[in-house]
Amino acid sequence: MKKSVSFFLTLSLIFPLIFQNAQADKRQKEEGKWKLVWEDNFNNEGLPNSEIWSYEEGYVRNNEAQFYSKERRENARVENGNLILEARKDNWKGHEITSASIHTYGKKSILYGRVEVRAMLPTGRGTWPAIWMLGNSIRNGTRWPDCGEIDIMENVGYDPDVVHANIHTKAYNHAIGTAKGNKLIVDEPYNNFYTYAVEWYPDRMEFFIDDERYMVYENENNGVATWPFDQPHYLILNLAIGGGWGGQKGVDDSIFPQKYYIDYVKVYEREE
Repeated sequence: MKKSVSFFLTLSLIFPLIFQNAQADKRQKEEGKWKLVWEDNFNNEGLPNSEIWSYEEGYVRNNEAQFYSKERRENARVENGNLILEARKDNWKGHEITSASIHTYGKKSILYGRVEVRAMLPTGRGTWPAIWMLGNSIRNGTRWPDCGEIDIMENVGYDPDVVHANIHTKAYNHAIGTAKGNKLIVDEPYNNFYTYAVEWYPDRMEFFIDDERYMVYENENNGVATWPFDQPHYLILNLAIGGGWGGQKGVDDSIFPQKYYIDYVKVYEREE
């Protein structure tokens, strides 16, 4: 009897390990099907690489408090192997708060594949860093949210340990209370680097923090109102202050300056 119990106990310990190893092997094989198509490891100090990145400039959206500057190193620079987006309360040219938003429109487009960004976030009441994509069509007359929006990572400083992924379309968006998204509690993302990623297929999107998948959005196959994601998008990295979400509990003036560190950006295509 003791031998039988021991035997089954051994099996109960072995089978989970076999399953975990099988899952790990499957994941490794899946990862092996990704082909790197472009990347920025932020190894050249100075301004971000102009062959990849352009700038938003001014007060752009969401009634945010920051003025986005263009080609100003105090707000966007490469330093010690990281891209740093810095929000400052410096009253530059009469703008009380300055920051940066850089994007790949017209230089790097993405249609399906894996996009991953390794980053350490700023924090403090009022911060709103993001990694996200917009459909190129927004620059050609298609209005938001019909163009499609893919939010790979969003975080608001008044809720610092929670990271969000969201999508916005004509049918599903926050403006009408139907946005699709999920969130995950993360251990101090303002003190640690994590890899934020989306795997984008014709039939679904899967969102990850490191290796943890925490959101899936599926193509309902009923038109562009729910799936405008069969057209190229461009990538945006920005540090907003205040605004409709980030400023819901005000802005703490004592937090500045705040730095958003991006270690790398990698974009992959699927290999069949």
